[in-house]
Amino acid sequence: MLIIGSHVGFNKKTQLLGSLKEALSYGANTFMFYTGAPQNTARSPIEDGLTLEALSLMKENNIDYSKVIVHAPYIINLCNEEKFEFSVNFLTEELNRCNQLGVKYLVLHPGSHVGLGTEKGIENIAKGLNMVLTNVKDTNNVIILLETMAGKGTEIGSKLEEIKTIIEKIEDKDHIGVCLDTCHLSDGGYDIIKFDNFLDNFDEMIGLNKIGCIHINDSKNIKESHKDRHENFGFGNIGFDPLINIIYNSRLENIPKILETPYVDKEYAPYKYEIEMIKNKKFDPNLIEKIKKQN
Repeated sequence: MLIIGSHVGFNKKTQLLGSLKEALSYGANTFMFYTGAPQNTARSPIEDGLTLEALSLMKENNIDYSKVIVHAPYIINLCNEEKFEFSVNFLTEELNRCNQLGVKYLVLHPGSHVGLGTEKGIENIAKGLNMVLTNVKDTNNVIILLETMAGKGTEIGSKLEEIKTIIEKIEDKDHIGVCLDTCHLSDGGYDIIKFDNFLDNFDEMIGLNKIGCIHINDSKNIKESHKDRHENFGFGNIGFDPLINIIYNSRLENIPKILETPYVDKEYAPYKYEIEMIKNKKFDPNLIEKIKKQN
């Protein structure tokens, strides 16, 4: 079964119910959201009534809630020693919010070592994650998914070896996994045109059972550019057919795929049209113009 969705909004008035309704308007059967603004610490209390309404509507629309994703805020950086305590505390709060919402997966950028070096950065990430998972040990049902990164600046996680090393240092391995990002993988230097070869390598190093989510993004840049600039589906340097092959790969059948492609003209959400194109498995070269006209 194709499990496809996109990033959607989450606001304090409608919360999970509003996120779900936005996803349904795109023809999606899963979605990803932040529980508050990704750039700051402002958070509204979770309204259980809205969550229950959303769960009821999900059942009506045959949406598997275990495939819905939360993304951790960008301002968490477990590598940075100056912000280490803040990051541990804020990530703990985010896990508690996910637990209250009943969400199974939380995607996390591993972090940037900001001059400390990769080895020390990895040590800090693992230390922080162990502290967070200990903080929520008795109530936690959430799996933290480390996202593969493009390698921009001092980012950690652009190499599978780095992800593997972090996971090896985690005490509670049942609550750690991986989120693949197609743009990041390509920008980081992996040949995802031959995706089965990549999966073979991943399986040998980490294990396919650790993949909990895939971000499906085309890239504005060529392979190994380390720039992390997403492009609309099929319009970038990865291309339509390779991305379709990833989405429909039988080894990834039950894993949610999430679009994080850019808004057209920074104004119009492309997800309804991209999801339709993905379901039809047919590239529409006029998609961008069609989105502009229909909005």
